[in-house]
Amino acid sequence: MFYSYSRHGCGKQAGARWRGSRSWGPFAFSWDATPGESGSRSRRRMFEGGELRLVLLKLIADEPRHGYDLIKAIEELTHGAYAPSPGVVYPTLTLLEDMGLIAEQRGEGSRKSFAVTADGTAHLAERSEEVAALMARLTAMGEERSRPDAASLRRAMGNLRQVLMHKIRAGEAGPEMIDEIVSAIDDLARRIEKL
Repeated sequence: MFYSYSRHGCGKQAGARWRGSRSWGPFAFSWDATPGESGSRSRRRMFEGGELRLVLLKLIADEPRHGYDLIKAIEELTHGAYAPSPGVVYPTLTLLEDMGLIAEQRGEGSRKSFAVTADGTAHLAERSEEVAALMARLTAMGEERSRPDAASLRRAMGNLRQVLMHKIRAGEAGPEMIDEIVSAIDDLARRIEKL
């Protein structure tokens, strides 16, 4: 298990931030927050409020599942663009069970599998429009990520990053080369902007 924490700023100074990352089995997640600002992040969270709860409930209503299945189902829906962390999924499953919306079901092995209850089905029916919008958002994210043009663009950007990092780490990028690289990237950005 790997933990990494760093603090930027000192004391209770304005602008102090906590950043960290953690890996757990095949999963990894990171955070970036200002102390005192609950849930503050440098980018918008994938789900707000009870949205993840509704997504998990909908997936369980589709077929009984355990935590890992739910993580993989969301990752598949988004074509790898997003997978919730176990640290968010498992407490949410406990909450759904406490609310009486899902119930543990006997399954194979040691994993707890959950099925939707009658109350869970009724809850989904009451919030059907919100559930449909959430599932459409995940599907759209997956479609965007799987578009061939988006995939090739990500590949090209990754190649550029790798080449730059290699030059810097190898010590090949002196001040003159850095100036040339910056100029080339700026020129390319201007050309792309005119397309």
